[in-house]
Amino acid sequence: MSVATRLQAMQPTDVGVPGPTSWDMARAFRSIRADPLTFLDEVSQHYGDTVSFPVPGAPALLLNDPADVRHVLQTSARSWGKDTVQYAALARVTGPGLLASAEPSWIDHRRLAAPAFHHQRLEAVGDEVAAAARTAIAARLGGPHADAVADGAVVDMAALTHTIGLDAVGRALFSTDLSDQAHDLLAATSEAADLVVRLGRSILPRAEWTPTRTNLRLRSARRRLDAGAAAIIAERRARNARAGGTPHHGDDLLGLLLDSGMGDGEIRDELVTMVIAGHETVAAALAWTLMLLAEHPEAQERVRAELDAHPGPVPLVGHRERLPWTRAVVDEALRLYPPAWAVSRRSDRDDEVGGRQVPAGTLAIISPWLVHRRPDLWPEPEAFRPERFLDGTARTGYLPFGQGPRLCIGREFALGEMVVVLAELLRDHRIEVPGGPGGWVRPVAEAKVAVHPRGGMPLVVRRTGTP
Repeated sequence: MSVATRLQAMQPTDVGVPGPTSWDMARAFRSIRADPLTFLDEVSQHYGDTVSFPVPGAPALLLNDPADVRHVLQTSARSWGKDTVQYAALARVTGPGLLASAEPSWIDHRRLAAPAFHHQRLEAVGDEVAAAARTAIAARLGGPHADAVADGAVVDMAALTHTIGLDAVGRALFSTDLSDQAHDLLAATSEAADLVVRLGRSILPRAEWTPTRTNLRLRSARRRLDAGAAAIIAERRARNARAGGTPHHGDDLLGLLLDSGMGDGEIRDELVTMVIAGHETVAAALAWTLMLLAEHPEAQERVRAELDAHPGPVPLVGHRERLPWTRAVVDEALRLYPPAWAVSRRSDRDDEVGGRQVPAGTLAIISPWLVHRRPDLWPEPEAFRPERFLDGTARTGYLPFGQGPRLCIGREFALGEMVVVLAELLRDHRIEVPGGPGGWVRPVAEAKVAVHPRGGMPLVVRRTGTP
């Protein structure tokens, strides 16, 4: 059955919301798959703040009004769950971990994991995050290693930020050196993320047991992630045994999970969730941040001046007061390139959204990518203006880490990590666009699990003090 025929057969529930027809969707199918960010922007520009998509049964609504977003994610969050294709596809890799799980198991797991993300714990692991950054930077950009690049060379900064992100997660959350597994874990997470997106966009998803190419590749990626998680768990248990078999495994996330009485399968799900969500999002966000700083050298010099004025280690928590401009740069980069470009929820009861009655089963699609570009909230929305965030006030319609009770548990860790990594990199290096401003073409923003630069992020790296 062709895509057009499948879409034609859809009979959506009419709730009086405008949107593209089945024929419109069929004609645009290839472009939607290739570039969903542009598609979402175009339909929102054409149809307004609420857009209806033709899917069978209950309505599917794209919500762009901040009040509607807040209603779904915060005010009525208990009525809008994660029973969606997006999270079902993700769960095929992560299992029912914190990111994809539903209540009540999510509440129990969140409470269990919370101490690992408490401010006191994050303060204690700041040095580990900085060490992860220094190790990767020295190996890639300069130092005793043979593969260090020449000064002024073009470097794929996305590859560097992925290496840092994975190492930081290993050190901070698992107290584990993942360097021996880094290549396999990075390859497996990258492939799994690509396949999750493919499954999430399928019109008629195939059953997991069918031997399709996508399913077979996903099983392979999952086996590699399973092996990585099993090795991390076994190493910690062996370390604990060598220490005399104390009843407690530590106060990091892995220790809390092991002490909880969870089975290895549940622990595996949380570890894989953190490996994927904890490093994919930060790595992507850092790559875009470096691009923006390369495009705006005056903003980059201001970061460096701020770092020079405050020598010494950068705290993972409490950095905003010490480095307000650097933190504003991070916030603005997350506005322009939010890693989670779309989130979805499904109502489990009748509700009212934007003054319209919607039935149980309604699918809500929320795109921080779109909300962050509303000109009524953000004057000159496409411009990079970190000063927007210097006053420290809460921002309506700012949700790079979600909103409401399911706000990302790793938010403070991610923000602190980004500031620490920027500090470690920019103290001694200057980032530039290849070919100068006139010859530079931005990488295309590719909507995967996170928004990544297609083909990497090639930037010139020079040591400070060199011409």
